[in-house]
Amino acid sequence: MKDHSASPSVRAKALELSIDLEKLAADLDKRQITLDDLSPKQNTGRSQVADSLSYWDVDHSLYGDVQIQATSKIDRVASDNLSAANTVIPQVTHQDHADITAIEALRGQFKLEAKKRGVKLTGLAFYVKALAHTLKKFQKFNASLSSDGQTLFLKEYVHIGIAVDTEHGLMVPVIRNVDKKGLFTIAAEIIELANKAKSRKLSADDMGGASMTISNLGGIGGTGFTPIVNPPEVAILGITRTETRPFWDGEAFVPTKFAPLDLSYDHRVINGADAARFLAELTHVLKDPRQLLV
Repeated sequence: MKDHSASPSVRAKALELSIDLEKLAADLDKRQITLDDLSPKQNTGRSQVADSLSYWDVDHSLYGDVQIQATSKIDRVASDNLSAANTVIPQVTHQDHADITAIEALRGQFKLEAKKRGVKLTGLAFYVKALAHTLKKFQKFNASLSSDGQTLFLKEYVHIGIAVDTEHGLMVPVIRNVDKKGLFTIAAEIIELANKAKSRKLSADDMGGASMTISNLGGIGGTGFTPIVNPPEVAILGITRTETRPFWDGEAFVPTKFAPLDLSYDHRVINGADAARFLAELTHVLKDPRQLLV
């Protein structure tokens, strides 16, 4: 007895391709078979994934003591989204270093003002503002590609997502209209959203709609990584630990603070030259952050 249904056109195409519809329905775990399901690429891909996953089902207790821990809902949602992104999106990571010596000097100058305002002015606020500035100049980075790859949505707003590491899983609250806000306002919102994320108090309005996301590991460590694009965004900026190293200024070696930057992007929308220009502009702004104060 069959446990699937298919239209006459699908049955005719399956007969032409010598495809066993009952076996295909079982492989795809579907009751309704469509013409798309008959695509050799799709059929092979799904069966290969299923075959690979079957090898993961191992009784680990046969080899020693284990503890069983259920994954959180947040982790499962992120896992599904990032797995799909890594499968569908042809991602490339472009790397550079930003001279943030001037940023650290400005933070020192603004320390008293920040204290008066009750705000901690972190380096991340400068990165967020600088990224918004750069996104205004490179519109393709402030875009989203439709699921069928036929339409590019160019955004006129600039919202920046901030990846927050919490004990419940990774969450990405969003700062709205960053291009219209000052550094102190941005710094305050970063702290507020991070605290809401850690206490699981983020609302629907605090999530989604980002132009681009920043994943900042500078407070933990590392010299670089390859962040996965967070769809429907087309790029993501990774930041790791700032390091001080000698830089030749033409006359002498000067101790200079550099922050490693990793820009992952969707190659269907952005090419390598665009990515190099984007990071060149971003590093230029970070080196001379005075333009962010205007």
